[in-house]
Amino acid sequence: MGTYHGKVSTMQDKQFRDWDAARDYAEAVKSYAIENMPDLLEQFEAKQIDRGSTVLWAETAEDARTQIAEIVHRHKVESVVKSKSMTSEEIRFNEFMDELKVDVIESDLGELIVQMRGEKPYHIVTPAMHLSKEDIAELFHEKLGTALDASVEDLTAAARLHLREKFLAADMGFTSANFILADDGSFLVLENEGNARLSANLPDVHVAVIGIDKVLANLKDLSLFLPLLSTSGTGQQMTVYNSIFRGPRAGQSLYVILLDNGRSDLYADEKLREVLRCIRCGACLNSCPVYESIGGHSYEAAYSGPIGSVISPHIFGFQDYQHLSQSSSLCGACTDVCPVKIPLHHLLHYNRTIANETKTNDASWRLIMRLWAKAMKSRKSIKIARNSFGIIDSIILKAFFQKHSENLPKLAEKSFAELWEEKNER
Repeated sequence: MGTYHGKVSTMQDKQFRDWDAARDYAEAVKSYAIENMPDLLEQFEAKQIDRGSTVLWAETAEDARTQIAEIVHRHKVESVVKSKSMTSEEIRFNEFMDELKVDVIESDLGELIVQMRGEKPYHIVTPAMHLSKEDIAELFHEKLGTALDASVEDLTAAARLHLREKFLAADMGFTSANFILADDGSFLVLENEGNARLSANLPDVHVAVIGIDKVLANLKDLSLFLPLLSTSGTGQQMTVYNSIFRGPRAGQSLYVILLDNGRSDLYADEKLREVLRCIRCGACLNSCPVYESIGGHSYEAAYSGPIGSVISPHIFGFQDYQHLSQSSSLCGACTDVCPVKIPLHHLLHYNRTIANETKTNDASWRLIMRLWAKAMKSRKSIKIARNSFGIIDSIILKAFFQKHSENLPKLAEKSFAELWEEKNER
């Protein structure tokens, strides 16, 4: 994380004369696109269809899977190569392909590594950032037969050789997109390894599942958003490969699936609509003290960190995911670094408000919060609680936090007020 923060800070100074002004402009441009999203998406759809693409609309993840299944059966697909895609995680693409007995190979190196380990991505940009070079060397030794002491160069060469065969044999390529360009009727895929370009172009069938929130009004907007995303995402001047897809190549079938899956509900709420500006750079994860402490797998959702905690309840179900909105100190670091100025910590608080008003949060949580609020308003109650230290520590915490209670920090034997009184007495 320390290396990341240093690279981002350096690149902000190098690429932008006024970083805050760039954020203001990006906020305005993306807000305009979201406000006009229905019309812009229809404009994109019409131009893609004119060039020979098939454009499908998926209201839910299940709809997207059904459409993909029809494509798989129509083209007799047996193997798929896919580029890095969070929408694929959102619709559980890999698991669904397993059900259809279709072989899926992740072509992004980080995604390939976590796939080999049977894990989910740890981070929305760098999926294997929790692993060391030694971890990967051991994995590749087991899966690809490389030496345990193989260098980084040897490991990447082995992955390249392994993937090249998969690219050439694949019946279908799967990508998502970073941006939809309405005026040009195209979509843009950004990457650093060249794997997305191969996934999209080598197979005879290309399926792109794209969230409807990825829309931009104009191609010229990329002059801001390309350096903005590369700077905030990885501290790069520019992503290495930037591919614009305007339609299928000769002899190829291109299917573009525009995924809603809760985004229209976010659009309908004037406060939550702001989260649709997200460009998935991952900056909020990298600045979040909670994410840094617990890691991406703890969220048990396709999207982790502050952005995931805001959108997951609305995409995957509020009842099951509203607790993620509590996984924040509300310090505002995520809001401060967001390149499109999404007020993430305010939206996390807003989710908590929704949970309280609709009573979708856990009854035990509501009870403990009521007791906590009552105690904090009374010095007498605080002193009673202090005198009941053993009961709180051994009974109440274990009752509310159950199996996780052994991992909770021990309560201090003396309160700050007591320590302060002792200090003043001395």
